[in-house]
Amino acid sequence: MRLRAKWVVLFVVLSIAGGTRVEAQQIAPRYLTLQEAIRLALKQNLSVRVANTQVEELQGTRDRRRASLLPHVNGTALANYESIDLAAMGITGPNIPAVVGPFAYYDFRLSASQSVIDRHSYHNWKASEKQEESAKLDYQDARDLVIRQAAGLYLDAQASAAEVEAVESRVTTSQTLAKLAHDQHAQGLATAVDEVRGQVQLARDQQNLLVARNAYQTSLLVLAHFLGLSPGTPLDLAEPLKFHHVESADANQALRNAIEARPDYSALLKQRESLVEQLKASRARYLPTLSINGNYGAIGGGSSSFEGTGQIQGTLTVTLFDRDRAGEKTEIQSRLKRLNAQIDDLNLEIDQELRKAALDLESSENQVSVTEAALHLAERELSLAQDRFRNGVTDNIEVVTAQASLANAQDDRIMALARHADAVIALARSLGGTEKNYQAYLAEP
Repeated sequence: MRLRAKWVVLFVVLSIAGGTRVEAQQIAPRYLTLQEAIRLALKQNLSVRVANTQVEELQGTRDRRRASLLPHVNGTALANYESIDLAAMGITGPNIPAVVGPFAYYDFRLSASQSVIDRHSYHNWKASEKQEESAKLDYQDARDLVIRQAAGLYLDAQASAAEVEAVESRVTTSQTLAKLAHDQHAQGLATAVDEVRGQVQLARDQQNLLVARNAYQTSLLVLAHFLGLSPGTPLDLAEPLKFHHVESADANQALRNAIEARPDYSALLKQRESLVEQLKASRARYLPTLSINGNYGAIGGGSSSFEGTGQIQGTLTVTLFDRDRAGEKTEIQSRLKRLNAQIDDLNLEIDQELRKAALDLESSENQVSVTEAALHLAERELSLAQDRFRNGVTDNIEVVTAQASLANAQDDRIMALARHADAVIALARSLGGTEKNYQAYLAEP
């Protein structure tokens, strides 16, 4: 009985230890850097995966249209056993039987066809090539946009984490000041109102801390979903929100390079080239087509009676009347006009994005400098108010007011840092080539 009790105790201890290890493994957060977040997004985000399937689909379309210009070869094997009613076919006469057969024959044959001149199929194939190139550029643009979005969501999480850190410091300060008010009241140097006022401020900061922590966890959930991770994956950020200077680009000088580097703009140009090829294909529907067909094989009634037979045939086809072509031409020309308008508008949009990114970068950098100076002043104000209250010169209204000023200064600085980081991301996106160049803008110097 005593031996059984020892085994039960050992089993319980091992179970608790094992459960503790499993729980520790489950709650251990994954520390995520910005580089890793972008890498996961490029690999697992839905937009990138969908854009890649569109490239694969258009590759298949191109291969199918090219197949119409390549040789087609078929093999057939025919084994036939039949009777023929000659009278039903109108073959009658003396000594001609009404029915011939039954008899058997076999036919083994290879058939081939090759298009020699077919401008319609040729231009359709070239149009599909341009569509495939456009899809590849759209895929690259999707990757660039995912980098922009992943960095933005990581930035949101960084700002939320910075807010949590700031509010935690406020709670610590409020706890210290609430204790000071209690001690001052106990010594007769402050009133009960001062003590209650300190406790109210502490409760308010604790409530703000709960809200900030919830906002931070929510931002991590959004980030995890965008990266293709399970919402239950525990995450934490390995990089805090920091400021690093980035040189602004001259919009006029960078516009030409951006037009060449932006894959979304290049994709529209390829779509326009595809429509031009489709317009040529539409015009080619009235041009003659020439093809060569042939077959060769053996036919006979048995293994001893097979004879080789074959045929070579050239076919020239000319379309004389086709009203469908007029409607097709109108459709393509309308799409071409619409696409030209989109290209012109995107040109203006890229110009606007560049100029706005440059303005935001300069403005947000100035905001960072101003808010940092204001933060130092707010910290100094709180320190002076705390000393005055400790020395019994005034009540703690000045302290609570200074705490509110410090909270506003901290929030303003966090917002300025976030705006500057977002302006850097926007500048990298607007300049084009984001996947190649983003590290120069997002990484610390």
